[in-house]
Amino acid sequence: MAAPSAPAPAVTVPFGTPRRAWLTDLPLLLVAVFWGGSYLAAKGITTSHTVVAVLVLRFALVVPVLVAAGWKGLRALTGAQWRGAGLLGLILAGIFLLETYGVVHTSATNAGLIISLTMIFTPLAEAAVTRTAPSRGFLGAAALSVGGVVLLTQGAGFTAPSLGDLLILLAALARTVHVLAMAGTKAVKSAD
Repeated sequence: MAAPSAPAPAVTVPFGTPRRAWLTDLPLLLVAVFWGGSYLAAKGITTSHTVVAVLVLRFALVVPVLVAAGWKGLRALTGAQWRGAGLLGLILAGIFLLETYGVVHTSATNAGLIISLTMIFTPLAEAAVTRTAPSRGFLGAAALSVGGVVLLTQGAGFTAPSLGDLLILLAALARTVHVLAMAGTKAVKSAD
């Protein structure tokens, strides 16, 4: 009979992260795939004449399900919470309109890359609102990220941004406003 062996060491991937940690990132990867796929799908089915119709259809399919699932919580909302949610909803509607019109007028790749700038804009805007300086490391990483987006969104050489690129950039700024409004609207903080 062979002697029992010691447990195998954890297999590591680059930078010394245990493999199990990569499995916890799988849901994030799936979100990225579906999120990126949504730009590709929107690009394939939407024209400048059908943006509003596509958005109405998109939300007409999901709103009844959400209302049914959250009916008890919706009934418990106060008037102030409804007004706060209404403001956030208007900002979100603007974001969806900008993004969808933007993706019609640019590539799905550019749309995905440019909207990701929200991850840079939001901490910068929060730093401005709270009057705290971001770290030099963040500023360096932000500059590299913006430079990368600029390089990746260029086709054959440097060109002026398209109308779609600018609309998506406005959507990224609007997403930043939305995040700050969610954090700053007292009425919705206490809502489910």
